Amino acid sequence: MRLLAELSDDPWTGVSPSVYETGRLVALAPWLTGNEARIRYLQDTQHSDGTWGGPGEYALVPTLSAVDALREHPAARRGLEALHKLLRRPLKLPDTVAVELIVPALAERLGLRTPLDPHPLHALRQRPLPEKLWHTLEIFGPRPEVTTVNGIVAASPAATAVQLQGPRPGASLDYLDTVQRSHGGPVPAGVPVPLFERSWIIVALKSAGLDVPDPMLDRIKAAFTQDGAAGGPGLPADADDTATALHALALCDSPRTTEALHRYREARHFACFLNERTPSTSTNAHVLQALGHDRQLEEWLRDMQRPEGFWLDKWHASAYYATACVTNALRGNKKAVDWVLETQRDDGSWGRWEGTYEETAYAIRILSHSRQDVTEAMIRGAEFMREWGDRPHPPLWHDKDLYTPTRIVQAEGMAALHLACAVC
Repeated sequence: MRLLAELSDDPWTGVSPSVYETGRLVALAPWLTGNEARIRYLQDTQHSDGTWGGPGEYALVPTLSAVDALREHPAARRGLEALHKLLRRPLKLPDTVAVELIVPALAERLGLRTPLDPHPLHALRQRPLPEKLWHTLEIFGPRPEVTTVNGIVAASPAATAVQLQGPRPGASLDYLDTVQRSHGGPVPAGVPVPLFERSWIIVALKSAGLDVPDPMLDRIKAAFTQDGAAGGPGLPADADDTATALHALALCDSPRTTEALHRYREARHFACFLNERTPSTSTNAHVLQALGHDRQLEEWLRDMQRPEGFWLDKWHASAYYATACVTNALRGNKKAVDWVLETQRDDGSWGRWEGTYEETAYAIRILSHSRQDVTEAMIRGAEFMREWGDRPHPPLWHDKDLYTPTRIVQAEGMAALHLACAVC
């Protein structure tokens, strides 16, 4: 399978660059090779309204980072004006990674006030940092308790650069140079994440009936510890990556005990990480797929369904992703199918802000579980996807800001087109 071969040959470019992470490197590590290219990237990606990043409140974190990075550039002055407008609105922030800490940290650097309480950030700066926050080390500064894996801090270029404290030769500098060269200067917020990419691709393809000739099962198995599996080097194990890796192994006829998942159990559902702020519907859907059956978990997932028929999730901006994950685990849901049919756009696509290849793939997956005739809707969606061509996929996944795991999106698209062809 070409996607898996690409991942083995090049683990660096399957995730799109991040405005937030790139801005942190410009501000905190100007000594790193490629700084001028990162500055150009920030200048080129500013929107006409002065913001960076996604729509609405999704613009706040990347705009704060870019303005802090560019400082005296004209783009920063326009960005600062945009920030004042954003911060005058009632804030309903998306549940991106550590948003409640990143926003006050960057606002503090820029001398801005936000409604968010800065005291949790200040308290964390005074004590050892929990491992799950190492991914955002750049807002705390270097810490003696932080360790690296092959020179990498929690799969984060910004966190690694801050811990390195300058261009000192070694594995960390080699990692940073490799990541920035792979993207021509800018960097993703989380890279490399080989287990995450490999597991999601295998599950997407195998669950749609497509063959995966070389799933590289040994590498998935090797990623497991007693705590489960982690998406990338230096990241802590979590229930989401653990469950999806277990499901991938089972689909490839190489099942493994699910015992590691039970440390994440919290009453009726599972936490993605220990001491989690908000639960994830997609994580719990993946856990249900790994376990095969769990009555309490199934009930919890059904309780999380919105009256309109969809689910929302902390790891993705689109309800189509969460709804596809849950309906895959529950093997269908009529209200979800009805919602998908009602929200199809005139051009055959689906999407939160606009019709996209990725969200249309999820909608087709949801419809594939329907017991009613949804052939026409699936075919119209497939036609939209075929016409997408080489257009870039808008960032919809949650990390510190929005990003696109390109190879996973491609795999989801291949799976959806296969499912649509099956009903033709």
